[in-house]
Amino acid sequence: MDVIIEGVSHDYDDTQVLRDISLSLRAGEIVSVIGPSGCGKSTLLRIAGGLERPMSGRVMLSGEPPAGSLNPLTYIFQDFALLPWRTVEGNVSLVLEDCGLDGADRRAIIDDVLARTKLSEFRTAWPRQLSGGMKQRVAIARALSVRPAILLMDEPLSALDAQTRELLLDDLVELWGREQYSACYVTHNLAEAVRLGHRIVVLSRRPGRIREVVEIDMPLAERGERMGELDRVQRQLWTIMREEARQADRELSDAA
Repeated sequence: MDVIIEGVSHDYDDTQVLRDISLSLRAGEIVSVIGPSGCGKSTLLRIAGGLERPMSGRVMLSGEPPAGSLNPLTYIFQDFALLPWRTVEGNVSLVLEDCGLDGADRRAIIDDVLARTKLSEFRTAWPRQLSGGMKQRVAIARALSVRPAILLMDEPLSALDAQTRELLLDDLVELWGREQYSACYVTHNLAEAVRLGHRIVVLSRRPGRIREVVEIDMPLAERGERMGELDRVQRQLWTIMREEARQADRELSDAA
């Protein structure tokens, strides 16, 4: 399934947020979205997933979701959003409880996603017993349990320390190698963007417009061993957005 965004613009009252965004998210592809603070990255993700309606333009779905998909578009946020009174298994089960599945089918799905995200031995743990990285892994398992066509990830690793981020990036790459999932990955971290993205979409400062799209022709599985080449891509991206990032910071400071 593809997500096609055509001519999307959006405002919040008198604040212009996005202008004339056209972009496609293709099946089996990870698209990273970067840009200065306040440029509308998260707004674009919410519009892509149907949480907000754009003031102009449209979002379309093309193709069929995976067999057995219970929710074609699924979010992963930075704050984990786990219920503290439910175990790991209970938090994953939450999104399956209104899907018309019987107990056996639900348990089979939970067993599968916990195994795929290396959480099987933690199924009875409570969120308070988990590290930040483990909590985010539970959030990823919960998202995968509905067999989405597209994962919409809004800075999912930004609350984590550097070492945990690296480990979870490795997990996401390994998972993509097995399942070829599709994703739109919003981040302010250029290293994350180039580690995961087949294409990097660079937005301008507010109102966000697409300044450039950079394609990375390097298999995801090889990127951990080719950091020098990825560093060059990072420098290219920073050159594209550096001055606009400075101006955006000045504008946000003046507005405070």
